[in-house]
Amino acid sequence: MNVTQIDKNELDIDMPNAKLAYTIIQSLLEANEALSDLLVVAAHALDEDVTKALTMTNEWQKYLESKRNMENTKAQIEKFTEALRAMDNG
Repeated sequence: MNVTQIDKNELDIDMPNAKLAYTIIQSLLEANEALSDLLVVAAHALDEDVTKALTMTNEWQKYLESKRNMENTKAQIEKFTEALRAMDNG
C-alpha cells in the first residue's frame, strides 16, 4: 500500500508519531543524498579505467537501482507530507 491509498480516518498513528516518522525518513533521505554526492566527488577523482571498472560491478548496479527507488521514495514523501498537513489541519 502506498500513501495515496491510505484513508486518513483509518490511520492508527497520532500526529506526534507521524511527525517523528517524517523526521526520521527525511534524515535518512538527506544522509542518502550526502552519500550520493560523496560518490560523485570520489568518481571524479578516479581515472577513466578505474571508473569504467567500477561501473561494471554488481555493487554499482545496486547503487543505480537504489537511486531509482529513491526517486520514487521522494515522490511518496511528498504525498506523505501532504497527508500529514491534512491530518494537522483536520
